[in-house]
Amino acid sequence: MTDPDILDDRSADHERFESELLAQDRDAARISTVGVDETAARHLVSDLVDDGVVTAVAEQRVLVHEPSGEAFDSIRQLAVFHRGWTTGRDADEETS
Repeated sequence: MTDPDILDDRSADHERFESELLAQDRDAARISTVGVDETAARHLVSDLVDDGVVTAVAEQRVLVHEPSGEAFDSIRQLAVFHRGWTTGRDADEETS
């Protein structure tokens, strides 16, 4: 018998795994702003600027989230990021 055993063929597993990783990369690249309207985002970012959590870099037209060092060119993306960052930080504190 020279035919490969169908049960030992893992090429489909590799392709499925690679497809899953590519999907995760696409999801990470696309920042969803669902659930954050423009007005709420502006209020949140304004408060963050007042508190020194966010710095506006006028020359580059970006907002820098100081605790993480991430830069954003969209107020809504920054608001969504900060919410997730805060949630992650709070979850870490609960497990500590």
